[in-house]
Amino acid sequence: MTGDPMFHGAMPQLYDEHLGPVLFAPFADVAVERLAPRSPEHVLELAAGTGRATRALAAGLPTASVVATDISRPMLDEAAARHDGRAVRWRQADARQLPFGEATFDAVVCHFGVMFLPDKVTCYREVRRVLTADGMFVFAVWEGLAANDVPATVAAALVELFPDDPPTFMERIPHGYHDRGAISGHLADAGFGH
Repeated sequence: MTGDPMFHGAMPQLYDEHLGPVLFAPFADVAVERLAPRSPEHVLELAAGTGRATRALAAGLPTASVVATDISRPMLDEAAARHDGRAVRWRQADARQLPFGEATFDAVVCHFGVMFLPDKVTCYREVRRVLTADGMFVFAVWEGLAANDVPATVAAALVELFPDDPPTFMERIPHGYHDRGAISGHLADAGFGH
């Protein structure tokens, strides 16, 4: 992702304080609601970022052991610093090569992170590998810009400000992976049956 923002310096703190409450926190409970009836014992979170979903998982699944991963050490450090609940294991990891054995987790969660994964099928294969046979993969993505007024307005403003070379990060990454057919195809290619 050359040219895209890197999450270091003050970025993790600003990310959590300004984007977290609006973009992430309201939806973190949805993952917990999906998983709670299954009472998972071992939960892996990918792309944990600053831990918004991690905190919801730890609180909402009180008997589960939670391992939160992210490729960015500064984001994980921010997540760990903000977490004051029960124990969570924090681990820097690349979703293309997860450092866990086969069938280790009965749930994997990726809260608004799959769109950032550089090779989705490879990452989904890794998720499938670490999931138990009856495990559940829960993830969330945003719809495209056309369905999201605020980021669409920001993207339009950037085109006006930089007409010769507008930044396209919002359109390409956070709001660029929403086609259900493509997502289903990637999951099927990775070995997910349903």
